[in-house]
Formats: sequence, C-alpha cells, structure tokens
Amino acid sequence: MSQQESTSIKLVVVGDGSVGKTCILLSYTTDKFPIEYVPTVFDNYTTQLTVDNQMVSLSLWDTAGQETYNKLRTLSYGSADIFLIVFSVADKSSFDNALNKWYPELNQDELQKIPKIIVGNKIDMRDDSNENHIKKEAAQQILGNQKLQYYECSALTQEGLKAIFDGAVTTALKAKTQSNVGAKNGNKEIGSENKKKEEPCCNIY
Repeated sequence: MSQQESTSIKLVVVGDGSVGKTCILLSYTTDKFPIEYVPTVFDNYTTQLTVDNQMVSLSLWDTAGQETYNKLRTLSYGSADIFLIVFSVADKSSFDNALNKWYPELNQDELQKIPKIIVGNKIDMRDDSNENHIKKEAAQQILGNQKLQYYECSALTQEGLKAIFDGAVTTALKAKTQSNVGAKNGNKEIGSENKKKEEPCCNIY
C-alpha cells in the first residue's frame, strides 16, 4: 500500500449517559472541551492520523447511552472495526454497567470478533477516598483478569486521550490484518476442497 493511500477504520463509542463519550470525541477531534452538555442521540466525526507509518481515516461514531435509544444505537454497530466502552471513574455504577451491560451487548453473534477497549474517563475528578470512585489499580486488576484492554483519560485535560485512539487504531489494524489473512487461507482451503470434489467427476462416464 502506498503512503498516499489510507485505511478506513470505524470506531464506535458506547457507555452510560453522562460518562463523557461525546466530550472524549470532541476533545480529541477539535482539541476543545465542550462547555455545555447536550445528550447525544447519534453523531459521527472523521479524523485523519498516522499510526506505525500507516495513514488512517478514522470514523468516530458517538452513541446515546439511554435505553430509549437502544434500537437506534445498535444500528451504528454494523461494519464497526473496534468499540470503546466508556465509563466514568467517578461513578462506580457506570463501571459496573461497562462490564455487565455494555460488554455483553457487544459480545453477541458477529460482534464477538470485533476488538473492544474499556476506557475510564474523568480521571481529573477521581478521589480515591470516595467509595463511589474507581481506583486505577482496581480497574486494572478486574479488567486484566478478563484480558480486556484498559485505558484512562480526562477529556477535560486531554491526559491519556491520544494514547487511547492510537491504541485503538493499532488494535483495529492488527485485527483487520488477521481477518484478511484468515479470509485468504479460507479461500485456499475452499478451493482445494472444490478441486478434490471435482476430480472424481472427470472419471464418471
């Protein structure tokens, strides 16, 4: 692939309402933190970046966390290359939902093979003395035991923000490569099987 060509990647962000999904995307794509909170129904953004010398056209799909939009939200899952499951480190219930609601929703049928990354947002608000907040070490241990990738960030200060999307793109590119190799190998096997099946036909009179 030449340097002028880019690979398209679709990234879909899910999570509870008010955990900062839209803020993460806007802070990353516009370098500005939105002042007013407006609940998202559906929106998408596109940005260009280079990861490991590979040009990437990254399509970012924002979704609503409210149950009212369940059917609409799932329509955005089609053709996704990677998912970000976002929770707020200042809200334990959003962490519980990341594991018990959002991950299972994205781990059904054809979605199982799509890579997923857990993102803890609002680290600027973390207070380890608050029992409703999620400590970094606790999140790392729980998610590590389940072999899930985990990143933390602050959409407000942008700490850790770039690392999330660089990591997501790297993971998605790796998955695409493995999928393409698997498809080629599958085609070879199918071709071999068809050839074997066709050979006896030539001896039938």
